[in-house]
Amino acid sequence: MPRPPAPAAPFPWRLSRELAGLLPPPRPRTSWERKRRDPRAPSRGPLAQCRPSLRSPPSPPEGVYHLAVAPAPEPPKEESGGLPGRRAWKTGTDPVFAAPPLAGALPESSLGLLGGPDQGSQRKLGLSEQGRTLTTQVPEAGAPTCADPQPAHPTPLPKTASGWSFQKHSGANPATSSALTLDKKGICFQKIKALSDFKMPGDHIIAGLFPIHSVYDEVRLKPEVTLCERSNGFNQHGYHLFQAMRYAIEEINNSSSLLPNITLGYELYDACSKSANVYATLSILSQQSSNRIRIPENFFSYYPKAVAVIGPDNTELTSVSASLLSTFLVPQISYGATSMMFSDKWKYPSFLRTIPSDKHQVHTIVMLLKEFGWSWISAIGSDNDYGWLGLQLLEDLTTEQKICIAYKDFVPISAQPDDGVMQDMMLSITNSGTTVVVVFCDKGLAHVFFKAVVLRNVTNKVWLGTEAWSISTYITQVPGVSRIGTVIGVAIRQRQILGLTAFEEAYIRAKKASESAAEPAQNGDHHICNQHLPFTADITSELSSSSMNAAYSVYTAVYAVARGLHQLLGCPSGVCATGRIYPWQLLEEIKKVNFILHGNTVSFNKYGDPVSGYDIITWDWNGPNWTFKVIGASTWYPDRLEIDGTKILWHQEKNQVPRSVCSEECQAGAARRIVGLHHCCFECILCTAGTFLNQSDQYTCQPCQKDEWSPEGSQTCFNRTVEFLPWHHPVSLVLMGANTLLLLLLAGVASLFAWHLDTPVVRSAGGRMCFLMLGSLAGAGCSPYCFLGEPTALTCLLQQSLFALGFAVFLSCLTIRSFQLVFIFKLSAKKPTLYHSWVQNHGPGIFVATSSTIQLLICITWLVAWTPWPTKEYNRFPELVVLECSRAGSPGYMLSILYTWLLSISCFTWSYLGKDLPENYNEAKCITFSLLLYFISWIGLVTTFSVYQGKYLPAINALVIMSSLSGVFSGYFLPKCYVILCRPDLNTTEYFQASIQDYTQRCNSS
Repeated sequence: MPRPPAPAAPFPWRLSRELAGLLPPPRPRTSWERKRRDPRAPSRGPLAQCRPSLRSPPSPPEGVYHLAVAPAPEPPKEESGGLPGRRAWKTGTDPVFAAPPLAGALPESSLGLLGGPDQGSQRKLGLSEQGRTLTTQVPEAGAPTCADPQPAHPTPLPKTASGWSFQKHSGANPATSSALTLDKKGICFQKIKALSDFKMPGDHIIAGLFPIHSVYDEVRLKPEVTLCERSNGFNQHGYHLFQAMRYAIEEINNSSSLLPNITLGYELYDACSKSANVYATLSILSQQSSNRIRIPENFFSYYPKAVAVIGPDNTELTSVSASLLSTFLVPQISYGATSMMFSDKWKYPSFLRTIPSDKHQVHTIVMLLKEFGWSWISAIGSDNDYGWLGLQLLEDLTTEQKICIAYKDFVPISAQPDDGVMQDMMLSITNSGTTVVVVFCDKGLAHVFFKAVVLRNVTNKVWLGTEAWSISTYITQVPGVSRIGTVIGVAIRQRQILGLTAFEEAYIRAKKASESAAEPAQNGDHHICNQHLPFTADITSELSSSSMNAAYSVYTAVYAVARGLHQLLGCPSGVCATGRIYPWQLLEEIKKVNFILHGNTVSFNKYGDPVSGYDIITWDWNGPNWTFKVIGASTWYPDRLEIDGTKILWHQEKNQVPRSVCSEECQAGAARRIVGLHHCCFECILCTAGTFLNQSDQYTCQPCQKDEWSPEGSQTCFNRTVEFLPWHHPVSLVLMGANTLLLLLLAGVASLFAWHLDTPVVRSAGGRMCFLMLGSLAGAGCSPYCFLGEPTALTCLLQQSLFALGFAVFLSCLTIRSFQLVFIFKLSAKKPTLYHSWVQNHGPGIFVATSSTIQLLICITWLVAWTPWPTKEYNRFPELVVLECSRAGSPGYMLSILYTWLLSISCFTWSYLGKDLPENYNEAKCITFSLLLYFISWIGLVTTFSVYQGKYLPAINALVIMSSLSGVFSGYFLPKCYVILCRPDLNTTEYFQASIQDYTQRCNSS
């Protein structure tokens, strides 16, 4: 559908700036160059004392004329709210454009069109523009041409000068009358290199560097500056940026609140190449008074042509200009240089930018890779600073995030889509096995790259783009690019400059009208005199999203400078100070700006970077028509990504998110073992029990802590269960009951024996020694209680030593009892002297005391040298921590057990020797049974310890002790209790004497 007509726009440029020389001759500014100021404004501060003196311009040579601009005879009234001395007009909703009241001729620094003397004829073209009429005056024959010699210095043209003349009227009363002169052959650029649109005088000059032409493969054999206007590559994108700066300054100059009595001027340069960029930077740094760059001892009072610089647009050009400008601390605000190296304030102290740093862009790309689980990627960069630094940071960050770059390469500056380098690159991308390709190229090399992609039919990929090309129509116009796969890009947040399109449309209409009025070049002089024609031919005012974003960055940069000036000149008080300011003063104010521009906050962080964010976009093709959709956004401080994946049209079946991994994820609890060079290629190994796989390290199974455990293939560890035999456990209750019953029986037997102490049974059992034997058994019987409950230091000391000592005392008594019986019945008659000596010297008591003392010393040594303490046992069960007493098998303990066994064997031996004694004195059977039970119990304990390490080991140990005590108790004392209680007829002296007589008869008969 046709585009609706644009609203009426004011004349888009001031005719006071048509053509200017790159380095015009020095001349002080005249009064008309500055905006008329309020005479009532007070002089404030040192800046008010810096106003330069005014001098008349030098007399011009004859025959060369400049543009003359004079006020109309009947100027319109000033609008309310306007500035004093400013003539302004509006049309509809257009921004206000104003021209200062001019009187006399323009200075050389703002003009440059050369023309001949007036011949007096005039014609009207009749071009009407909503109330404005464009008229021209036709020069007569005899006017000098471009080939004629020209004086070195152009001179002012009288107000009545004739030649080509443009006049603008508003209704019946023209607001201004402007004239510019041409020669017969057209607009002459023979000696003047810059268009008048590139320069406008003002109180403070802002310089701009824009790529209005494109120079590819600049190869210079001589140290000379590239002539940008001779290039055939007109850059529409750079043209829009150029107009955005002009529009911003026009808007600021017509603002009553921002710099109210200050006029901003500009000098714009075509930075089409490296040499042109260097020349422009040096020109900006030159001083107005001498057109030279002076290197003083300090730069506090250095005053170059411009107080600030906007641009250039890429890292390569910016690195040169920033190094030069930073030396003089001239503020430089770039609208397109994204390299993170400019954040280094040691190297680039005066550099700022209105576009985010690549550091944040790379962070955003890495967050995208993490969001979709892409860990196996290819990375392509442009073979310049932009690509080198971008891919280096990408490689660093992806390594930190466990993302592998399978293939990395750079597109050469001189690459062609069908050359061998690009074909090899396409083959490597295909063979790398990656689905995702990060393209970190500038727009020009990205164009070459995607042509090669289409040529080699590299499809079904996900292409991640940077802000340099992600929404550029220059890339989407590559034939066949719609078939390459899914494109997701990082883009500068979409911004609009209201009025810029109307401004450009008005400019184009006026330019085309002026070109149609000019006669074409003759005799092959087209390339000499009409070099502005490539600049205006085929210009369109339609801005792509990419161009509008960049234009907004330029627009923001200009406003940042204006805001800094506003604060530096004290404008918040209502009237700005006049006079000279120095760039380093302005730099400090620009760093501190913080304002709202069209609803967006403009400020800079300590690195000179804007506080902003990115849009995440995806390409959307509807047949041959391309557009893009915003699917998310990213911010930083902290880094955060929000994205709606449902808006993405993937190239996979069923719109599935593509996978881009070298190896599929391992199952839970399986570690990765790297295969090859990249950590993203691996095989999976299940973690063993007692280890776990931490999410922070997918390549190592880490052991659990000492108090933790884990099963096989675990991703975490669990706390071990603390295990011991508590008092309330059923097994403990049973053991306590049985052991208490045993102690009660011992006490009962002791009472019974005390009651029948003088009876033959008690005396034959040992008499009073029986109480020592029962007491030692009772002491040993307290040992099982020490195995129950949580171990303590006291229970650990007593649980084994108490039984060892008590049982040794009992066995000593039992051994000496068995020995006495054998000695009395078998050796007393043969060795009466020995027997009497044994009895008189208290042999039994000495033996028991000596034997018990030996065991006591063993126990003391054991407890001192190998002191058992409560300890936690971790190795027995993976999921349990067993609380027990340490050093259960210490040498001291083993020695005490060995001594106990020695007493047991000795007792068994003497009892066996007395197996033929009288029945009332024959203890062989009972002692054999008791000791046999004791031996079996301890053999069973050792066997159990070797095959079972459960929590019931203390209970088993207590049970063995109780069985040993019960065995000797039941084998030795219960038969005697039976006789005392149940067979009192056998507990008489007569019965015992009869048994002894019977034994004597048997011995004599044998």
